[in-house]
Amino acid sequence: MTETPNPNETATPTGERADLLQTLGMHRNFLRFTTQGLTDEQAGRRTTVSALCLGGLVKHVAEMERLWVDFILEGPSAMPDFNDMTEADQAARADEFRLLPGETLAGVLAEYEAVARRTDELVAALPSLDMDHPLPEAPWFKPGLRWSARRALLHVIAETAQHAGHADIIRESLDGAKTMG
Repeated sequence: MTETPNPNETATPTGERADLLQTLGMHRNFLRFTTQGLTDEQAGRRTTVSALCLGGLVKHVAEMERLWVDFILEGPSAMPDFNDMTEADQAARADEFRLLPGETLAGVLAEYEAVARRTDELVAALPSLDMDHPLPEAPWFKPGLRWSARRALLHVIAETAQHAGHADIIRESLDGAKTMG
């Protein structure tokens, strides 16, 4: 007797999808690992000449991942209008990179976990990684480019890996701890 699949259950990804999720998961873990044992004050501290802090990096990576998943689902309308960003928009974007009063490391990590779960569920459930949308207009995108869900996920992986590296430098500057090495 064959069981009828439950549409509410997400199949375990295999092949390319499993590879994408495993790679993204590894870099997410590197980023989260850099925050282990920190207080909120430490997570919000700048330790280099940049404006980056560990809590802000987690917050930014969560927002970036959420935005690209929205793009996969909705296309360019899910993205901000990058050509018409106001000073207030720029300030809000800068706030993504720091812990604001009332924000906690536990809170941004919990939000990141929720975003990651949503992404993982989407990757498992997408009919095709080839579905694509035009990129939004932005000074850094060539006009007319389209990105598939696969390409958007590869971008999320690259951003997460890049910021995990930033986090490692910040943590080492904070107290000498290292993610790797």
